[in-house]
Amino acid sequence: MTRPNAVAVVSVFSLLFAVAAGWLTYGYLQREMDSVKAVQPQRIVVAAADIPIGSAIKPSQVKITSWPKDSIPPGSANDAETVVSRVAIRPITKGDAITEPKLKPKTGATGSGFMTYVVPQGHRAVTVAVNEVAGVAGFLTPSDRVDVIVTTPLPGNEKESISKIVLENVPVLATGQITDQKEGKPVVVPTVTLDLVPEDAEKLVLSASKGSLQLLLRNISDTSHVESRGATIGKVLGGFEPVRVKTVERRVATPPPAPRPVAVVKAPPSHTLEIVRGTEKTSRQYPE
Repeated sequence: MTRPNAVAVVSVFSLLFAVAAGWLTYGYLQREMDSVKAVQPQRIVVAAADIPIGSAIKPSQVKITSWPKDSIPPGSANDAETVVSRVAIRPITKGDAITEPKLKPKTGATGSGFMTYVVPQGHRAVTVAVNEVAGVAGFLTPSDRVDVIVTTPLPGNEKESISKIVLENVPVLATGQITDQKEGKPVVVPTVTLDLVPEDAEKLVLSASKGSLQLLLRNISDTSHVESRGATIGKVLGGFEPVRVKTVERRVATPPPAPRPVAVVKAPPSHTLEIVRGTEKTSRQYPE
């Protein structure tokens, strides 16, 4: 190979290596730029305080913060005005990103219709009327858990009633009130909306129609099952012996019966005839 040919071959190979090195360098730099962009913070809207379910978001409950681009949740907002006054259909804790799946859709009136987004898939929301005592004196709030007791006449013995826990560890979705009629006058009746599967919803509706309901508030961490056969007044007073009142007969002395009057029979008027025979003397009476 002549010298000019050798120089040409070396030049071609050098050019090819230079192109390959340039391409590899460009790819590396491009990947580094993409990684830098991925971790570059971007502005999104997060909760500045805990936002309870069913409440309209206030301006004081949101703030703008910076998150890495590759960890921003889908549906996040970058403008606080787009989430203010929207209704939360999921609990949002402080620092969480406010995303569209956590908010009621924009269509419809604010604050209405959010319950349909709260009910879990396959469950049903059932509302029952309670009084202040049965509703745990107004201390129930959404996300609390309760047991439900029904008091109803005992089957086969209408004179005796039974109280029985029919549902356990039931989540409370909402509390409210309705207007009802009592003695011809409107009265406000507290209501509680519970989260139930269809089978338990049937039990609750039937129990409400057959007797009175009482709600028992559980500790937030208590999920244990309660073994109960129900309580009747006979069981409650099982060791009680009724006091028997001894009746004392009061006898009143009765006076002895008055003697009956003796009828005096007067002898009819008569004549007496004495007959003397020797030493014998007899007498005989003859009526007049």
